[in-house]
Amino acid sequence: MHVTSVSHFRPAHLGTEPLTVEAFVTEGDHIIEGVLKAADGRWVPIIDGVPSFLTGVLQQDLSDFAAKHGLTLHATQARAAASEQAKTNETFSDKWTRFKNYGLEPQHQEFLYGWFMKKFNLGSLEELKAFHAKRKRILECGPGSGFNARFMAEQTAGEVFALDISAAAMTTFGNTRDLPNCTVVQADLMEAPFPEEYFDFIIADGVLHHTPDTRLAVEALYRKLQPGGQFFFYVYKKMGASRVFADEHIRKNFMPLSPDECYAACEGITELGRELSRLNAKITLEKPIPVLGIPAGAHDVQRLIYYNFLKCFWNEAFDYETNNMVNFDWYHPHNAWQHTQDEVEGWLRDLGAREWQVNDANPNGISVLVTKPV
Repeated sequence: MHVTSVSHFRPAHLGTEPLTVEAFVTEGDHIIEGVLKAADGRWVPIIDGVPSFLTGVLQQDLSDFAAKHGLTLHATQARAAASEQAKTNETFSDKWTRFKNYGLEPQHQEFLYGWFMKKFNLGSLEELKAFHAKRKRILECGPGSGFNARFMAEQTAGEVFALDISAAAMTTFGNTRDLPNCTVVQADLMEAPFPEEYFDFIIADGVLHHTPDTRLAVEALYRKLQPGGQFFFYVYKKMGASRVFADEHIRKNFMPLSPDECYAACEGITELGRELSRLNAKITLEKPIPVLGIPAGAHDVQRLIYYNFLKCFWNEAFDYETNNMVNFDWYHPHNAWQHTQDEVEGWLRDLGAREWQVNDANPNGISVLVTKPV
């Protein structure tokens, strides 16, 4: 953590007074181990370069840390849904500990940044860079490996904050620590330790549907957005009946598995995606099948099955293990809600938003870029 980042933090459970910092281990301008202290002596740890604002059941055991540094432990209480969120954290702590280089490999980036261009309705990589360059203070929730936090920080002279509730925060720190304008925190996005109306851009790409309540997560982050600022989020779209049935059936069987067991269980699905993709087969349907949500027209066979019957992801830009991880990411998390566009737009209207885009990035997700009224 950069020493200069301390002034940005306003964790609700530590009151409203500014925090002070005590460093135990430093490397350059980074605090690798230390504490942030409130005026009444309560504190949050900085471990492996990342301040952790987690509370209650989400918080790691800090007894050894406290004993090592002569600190008094203070009991904290997490929000009511935290125990449910903790079940999902297992998936993503494991995923981002295994796949630390996801998005940082050159062969990944053409696909991933091309996808961001579609999500933001931009026509080129230069437009994507310019989209971030104008920002002064960015918050990314769920940075994963940190590849996008890194990309944004490289484009802007402003500040980027990357927030993750899982051990992904440590992976992101490892992949961004050389950037002076990027700060990583471990926190629950429902209790993000920043003031209200603080950021001019917030991004939560494929994150909010993994919380106990997607709508409440949208509302929590919207409160952190400045008037005139923009908030992008991508959530899963409610799919057709056959796909919904398969998803629920597989998730019912895969969620209870350990991560290792689930990766193994996904291998057949990943192989199916690979072989269907390599067939490169196309068909044309003259008539739609509305009851299953299948439109008329030309279809790649792998995509037809993927979007309508079974998520069997495959992309030649990734190696086998990364493709298998994408399928694991779909079937293992405890929470993985799906929504309709009408539902999501209803949330935005209730928040008082008047201006937003829903960009058609892919058929199984809803990409929303909303501007907060001034």
